[in-house]
Amino acid sequence: MKISYLTYLLILINLNCFGQNFSISGTVKDKLTHEPVMYGTVTIPSLKTGTATNEKGRFTLVVPSNRDNTALVISCIGYQTDTIILTGPKDNHEIFLHPDKKALNEVVVTGVSRATLARENPIPIISVSAKKMEQATESNIIDVLVKNVPGLNAVKTGPNISKPFIRGLGYNRVLALYDGIRQEGQQWGDEHGIEVDAYNIDRAEVVKGPSSLIYGSDALAGVVGLIPAMPADTDRKIHGKYFTEYQGNNGLIGNGLRLTYATSHWSYALRGSYRIAKNYTNNIDGRVYNTGFRETNASASIKHTGSTGYTSLNFTLYDNLQGIPDGSRDSLTRKFTYQTLEGNVDDILNRPLASNTQLNSYQLSPLHQHIQHYRIYTKNHYRIGGGDIDALLAFQQNVRREYNHPGTLAQAGLFVRLNTINYRVNYNAPVFAHTELSFGVNGMYQNNRSKNATDFPIPDYNSFDAGVYGFAKWKYNRWTIGGGLRYDQRYQHGDDFYTKTDPATNFSRHVQGQDIAGAKLQFPAFSKIYHGLSVSLGSTYAINQQLNLKANIARGYRAPSITEFASNGLDPGAHIVYLGNRNFGPEFSLQEDLGIEANMVDISATFSLFNNNISNYIYLSQQVDAGGNAIVDAQGNKTYQYQQAKAQLYGIEATFGLHPVAWKGFAFDNSLAVTYGFNRNAAFKDKKLQGEYLPLIPPLHFLSSISQELKLNGGTFKSLNLKAEADINAAQNRYLALNSTETHTTGYTLFSLSAGTSIQYSGEHKLQLQVQVNNLFDTAYQSNLNRLKYFEYYNASPNGSSGIYNMGRNICVKAIVPF
Repeated sequence: MKISYLTYLLILINLNCFGQNFSISGTVKDKLTHEPVMYGTVTIPSLKTGTATNEKGRFTLVVPSNRDNTALVISCIGYQTDTIILTGPKDNHEIFLHPDKKALNEVVVTGVSRATLARENPIPIISVSAKKMEQATESNIIDVLVKNVPGLNAVKTGPNISKPFIRGLGYNRVLALYDGIRQEGQQWGDEHGIEVDAYNIDRAEVVKGPSSLIYGSDALAGVVGLIPAMPADTDRKIHGKYFTEYQGNNGLIGNGLRLTYATSHWSYALRGSYRIAKNYTNNIDGRVYNTGFRETNASASIKHTGSTGYTSLNFTLYDNLQGIPDGSRDSLTRKFTYQTLEGNVDDILNRPLASNTQLNSYQLSPLHQHIQHYRIYTKNHYRIGGGDIDALLAFQQNVRREYNHPGTLAQAGLFVRLNTINYRVNYNAPVFAHTELSFGVNGMYQNNRSKNATDFPIPDYNSFDAGVYGFAKWKYNRWTIGGGLRYDQRYQHGDDFYTKTDPATNFSRHVQGQDIAGAKLQFPAFSKIYHGLSVSLGSTYAINQQLNLKANIARGYRAPSITEFASNGLDPGAHIVYLGNRNFGPEFSLQEDLGIEANMVDISATFSLFNNNISNYIYLSQQVDAGGNAIVDAQGNKTYQYQQAKAQLYGIEATFGLHPVAWKGFAFDNSLAVTYGFNRNAAFKDKKLQGEYLPLIPPLHFLSSISQELKLNGGTFKSLNLKAEADINAAQNRYLALNSTETHTTGYTLFSLSAGTSIQYSGEHKLQLQVQVNNLFDTAYQSNLNRLKYFEYYNASPNGSSGIYNMGRNICVKAIVPF
């Protein structure tokens, strides 16, 4: 409610500044053919507002009363971006864009201090458009981005849980943003995914490399920014978009709806979605028990735009019931079993078999996760003099329950509630002497509490982050040079946390006050302050219109997460007992990036090198007993201890695209990424598998696709797109074999085919229909970033396979209906 009152106050304060606005319109056309340019973007960067052209290339946009010298930027993939300066009373414009395949680099990115062209940014950043996301059919939004961003991978726990990794670094080193807000949802857990509505994401940006300068701690590896859809038209009409999809492998059924309405001053949006899936299947394991899920989303936005800026108020709700696979199975038949007992009376090797009804049902097992995530936030952007100011205030609540007691189904094993308040103020000063200056402060306050639980992997805690930064960008002729400085501080506090066995239930419970007599002090009190300095300096040099050289060096900072610092207990969803270390210091990275980009008429290519040295690198290592055997409890939960050492990661990324202008709609795209990771602790020098290699390093990854888009003249079918893709993953021979933490991963290649068409069904509206077959040849494979690969409780198996395999062939159908 406090946020609502603040937003209302901001609106009232600025109503007096809202002068008489004007509506302008225009048509955007192809310079060579004079055909309309559909779905291009028309924006006023100074106001962070814009719209999209329709099927006829038409647009309507509200501009401020003092329209003179207001810049209007028109852009579309495959065309050179154009900028016109609004002067005089002209309200109708005809704009011609030059076709240019190299214009892919003209996209404006926002994952920096202020909006800028991607080709000018020395920091590696890739934007993924709505069109690419709508034409892809994957299990979740992170898997869609992995297919479009070299160097981005995902650690997976079944189809619906994908944690992003950038250049071999993940977990709390990759910061996920939703509409510019840090995604705070207990992301320390191995099986904790990102709580977002995939049908509501309009585009995404991935920043590769230390981004601590702008965002603070937890952006050491980079940022995955997810930008939700907002109203594009101000014609006082209700516009909508309906999404529906079906995926055959796990019977996934998904439906989503967007409704928008906007006038010259006010914009409104309502969105909702529902997805349900049963257990996925492959030709080694059959149906993998307890990998289904049921996900519900809802969101709403209201925005007021005036002559000097805008204020918006937004709300989102996420509710997910998620299966918790444990991989238990019969030793001879390899059929999956399920848990009915617990504690020492539960023999994980002799559980009852899961029936075909259980394996094929949409009904979730009673042993599952229930994740709820809520956001309410306000965003504000206003011009002040020749500069502009951004302000953000957000409240998030994440509630996570993990049910793991078959004898007491209503009793959660893990039950944590995390409240987070995010804040940010950023000021962009007027351009002076070819220099753009930005200053800002941002941070967050967190309060985390365990509720009625029986397992306590982390203590209750309060945390406060604050950081201040300054950034400058100088642009002159062919040179763009940018750099900045930031200082961060994080304060963490927790009181003594006692647990005691409840004689009535025989479960552990949190006790306080008079109940601590005879209790166990599981988490001693702590008060810890971390602080760090982040620095960045980079440059882009345009050799000519086709070639750009980029170089960047950055020092990043990350405070240890609560699980790395203080964990001491079982996370039932991850099936891991975590052990932290209170002596850990913050991580600091020093990363160098060097790259070249070539964008010619028919060909585009990029090549980049990176080298990252990290001090106090934190990683997990499995614990073993004196005989070298994994320490495992009755339910098969293993114990992992966090370690800290010096580390080095380096690698290359490259892309090559062939898009002949003479062969309209044809594309041959290729990307390659390889990362090497080494533990530089002197004790592991030359030990290779026995400690020298870092865990969770993806192998060489090569992605190649050939596609053709055709415009169809006349009739109901207006366009056709065809695509064939090969996803090649080399064997991973460099892995952390020490204490059997990881095992060798065999290389594999996955093929996919897709076809889509647009069907005109009402006026200018076109239904988009997409059919895609993933893993066309039903290849049996295990990704080295698949956590289920290690869910195995036998030393040998009749079919020679160990652990759980990834998803088999998946035939997908998706339709998008605008109205």
